[in-house]
Amino acid sequence: MSKSSGVIAPRSEAEAFFMANPDVDSIEMIYTDFGGVPRGKRLRQHEVMAVYESGRMFPGSITVVDITGQDTVETGLVWEDGDADRSMKPIPGTLVRTPWGGDNAAQFLVDFYELDGTPHDLDPRHVLGGVIDRFTADGLTPVLAVELEFYLVDPRRARDGKVRPARPSYSRDTPRNVEVYGLRELDDFRPFFDALYAATDVQGLPLESAISEFAPGQFELTLRHKPDALRACDDAIMYKRLVKAIAQQQGLEATFMAKPFADQAGSGMHIHVSVNDGSDTNIFASEDPEGTPALRHAIGGMIGTVGDGFALFAPHANSYRRFKANSYAPVAPTWGVNNRTVSFRIPAGPPPSRHVEHRACGADANPYLAVAAVLAGMHHGMANKVDPGTAVVGNGYDRDSSGDDKPPSNWFAAVDRFHASKLMRDYLGDRFVDMFSIVKRVEQDNYFSVVPTLDYDWYLRNA
Repeated sequence: MSKSSGVIAPRSEAEAFFMANPDVDSIEMIYTDFGGVPRGKRLRQHEVMAVYESGRMFPGSITVVDITGQDTVETGLVWEDGDADRSMKPIPGTLVRTPWGGDNAAQFLVDFYELDGTPHDLDPRHVLGGVIDRFTADGLTPVLAVELEFYLVDPRRARDGKVRPARPSYSRDTPRNVEVYGLRELDDFRPFFDALYAATDVQGLPLESAISEFAPGQFELTLRHKPDALRACDDAIMYKRLVKAIAQQQGLEATFMAKPFADQAGSGMHIHVSVNDGSDTNIFASEDPEGTPALRHAIGGMIGTVGDGFALFAPHANSYRRFKANSYAPVAPTWGVNNRTVSFRIPAGPPPSRHVEHRACGADANPYLAVAAVLAGMHHGMANKVDPGTAVVGNGYDRDSSGDDKPPSNWFAAVDRFHASKLMRDYLGDRFVDMFSIVKRVEQDNYFSVVPTLDYDWYLRNA
C-alpha cells in the first residue's frame, strides 16, 4: 500500500466547500487513466457528499482502457473479472469551481481503491506514490514542478484533414512565423490567457509566466515547484484540463500532442526536480554549477534508466516524431549545465535553486507515470552512486548516442524494453508493467491496422 498516495479527502472538506459555494450542483469527478485522459462522472451536490463519506463505485476495467477509451480485454481484467466495481475516493484539495462550466460547476480528482481499502495497483497516482515512498523511507522529499508546452490550433481542420495553428480573432491569416518569445503572439490571444489566469486563480493552481514557444501557436506556462510530487502532478492534470476547457470556451482547441506539425517543434513536458532532506534543505545545493555528488548520482541514475522508462515518457505512436536533432527535443542520454541540447539539464541559478530538468518527456505523457519513472531513476542513481560521466559542453546533438543507455527509437522497442525492465518492475510493480505493456501492444496493433493515405501515395502505383 502506498502511504504517500493513500490519503483520502475527509467529508469536512466537501462540507466546507459547499458551505462557501451552496449554488454548485454540477460536479465532475475525474480519474486519470494510463493515457492521461480524464474520465469519470458528473454528479449532483448530494451525490458528492456520499463520495466523500464512502467513495463511489466504478468498474475496474477503466484502469486498462486504451487511448480511445476502449476496453483492453486482452488484459484479462474485463470479462474474466466480471467487470467488477472498485471504489473511487476523493483526492484532498482538488474540489474547486470550474469557471468555464457555468456558475454552478465544480470538479474534484479521485483515485482508485480496492473494496478492502487497498490502493489499486494500476492507478497511475498510486504507482507514483509507491516510488515516493522509497524517498520517504530514506528521509528525503522530491521537490517538483511540471512544465508543459502546448499548441493552440484551429478547431476546424483543413480540407485535407490536417490541423492548422489558431488564428487571432482579428485576422483571417494562419500564423506562419516561429516568433519565439514574441510578445505580440501573447497579445494575439490575450482573451485566452486572461481567462486562463482567472480560472487558475479560482482553482488555486500556482500558474506563473507565459511565453510564446518555438513555433506558431505554441506556448508554455510554468507551474511553481512544490515539495509534494503528487500534488505537483495533480496540478499538472488540473492545468491540462483547464487549458483545453478555456481554449474551447474561446473558440479554439488546445492540444498537448507531442508532434502535431511535421515541420514545427514538438511539445515537451519538462520535469524540474530537486530533493530535500529532513530539515527541508536541498541536497543538490552547491556553489559548484554541477551540483553535489547526490545531484550527479541522480543524473547518473536517470541516464542509466531513461531507456527503461521511455514507454512512459513517449507513450504514443506520434510521440516518436518529436525526437529530432537540433529541435530542442533530446535524442541522447546526455547531461550538462545551462545547456538545452541535453536530456538532463542543470539550469543556471543560485546554489539553493540547484536542480535537474528532465527534458525527454513529451507533453502527451501521463504526468503521474512520467514522474514515477523519473523519480525511480533518480532514487536508483542516488542509492547506488551511479556516475553520470562527463557533462556535455556545447552541442549535445553531436554526442554519440549509441550504447546501452540510448533511448529506444520507436514505439515498439520502447514498450518491449519497458516490459523487460527489472528496475521498472521493482519500482512500479510487476502487474502495472504487464498491464501497461498489454494496453500499449493492443494500441500498436490497432494503430498499424489502419492504412494511411501515405501508403497509397507511395505504393499504389510503384509497388
